[in-house]
Amino acid sequence: MIGFFAILTSYTNEGFLEIDLRTMEWLHGNTLLDAMSIFGERWMVLVISLALILYLWIKRQDFRGMFFVFLTVGVGNGLNELMEYFFVKERPDLPRGLETFHYPASHAMLGLLYLFTLAYFVTAHLTSKYARWGIWLLMILLVAAIGLSRVAGGEHFFSDVLAGWFIGYSLFAAVAVWYEIRERKFKKAAEQQSFE
Repeated sequence: MIGFFAILTSYTNEGFLEIDLRTMEWLHGNTLLDAMSIFGERWMVLVISLALILYLWIKRQDFRGMFFVFLTVGVGNGLNELMEYFFVKERPDLPRGLETFHYPASHAMLGLLYLFTLAYFVTAHLTSKYARWGIWLLMILLVAAIGLSRVAGGEHFFSDVLAGWFIGYSLFAAVAVWYEIRERKFKKAAEQQSFE
């Protein structure tokens, strides 16, 4: 959260402007990276999130897990829409740049939320430490590619993307902490009942 508000209050200073311009020069026009933005499209986020909810419902009967997905992806999407409305920041002045205001980058924020949520549940019951690390590494690389694809395509500055990652991770971490606390509490209650 601190990183998000630091960018919001100081993105016009010379340091941020320099970083935004340098990353734009470096990444803009990279068609391979630009193509990765498909993984951050809202329809993709919706399809994967619904599939995860169905898996948690049918295979694991994990209703708190389903609520976890709703909080990260559903509430995250609503929060992103609100922030786009309240926080006004111009997009890059490029041929493909959109004319609307957009802060933080929704692809970066929602991409992190749905992919980290997916990784959280996919790795929850894996016994192999290497498999868990491999899945998390893959998701981190995908999140990075999705966010940077918006710079490559000229839709966002890097500071918008960075802010999306910051706020997305803040929400994900908050929900994960809530979920872990609830899981431990219910597990402890179940153990006490089994002793009685």
